[in-house]
Amino acid sequence: MSKIRIAFMTGLAAFAFTASAAELADGEIRKVDKDNKKLTIKHGPLKSLDMPGMTMVFGVSDEAVLDKFQPGDKVRFDAGKMDGKIVVTHIEPAR
Repeated sequence: MSKIRIAFMTGLAAFAFTASAAELADGEIRKVDKDNKKLTIKHGPLKSLDMPGMTMVFGVSDEAVLDKFQPGDKVRFDAGKMDGKIVVTHIEPAR
C-alpha cells in the first residue's frame, strides 16, 4: 500500500473517531443491574437512534462495563440495536 493511501486511511479513521465522539449522549447512571446485565441511564438525546432524552434501561454489549460504573456516575455513551434490543455500544466517564 502506498504511503499516500496509508496517510489517507489514517486521516479518515481519525475523522470518523472524532465525528462519532461528538455524537455521544450525556447521561447519568441510575442503576446497575449485574444479574440482568443492564444499566438504567437518564440521558439526553441519542442522535444515533433519533431518540429524545429520557430515563431508560439498556442492555450492554460488553458486560465488563457493569463493574466500571455505579449509580450517580456521569457518562457519555452511545447505543444501538443488537438482536432487536437497544444496548449501550460505547460508554465512558464524562469529563
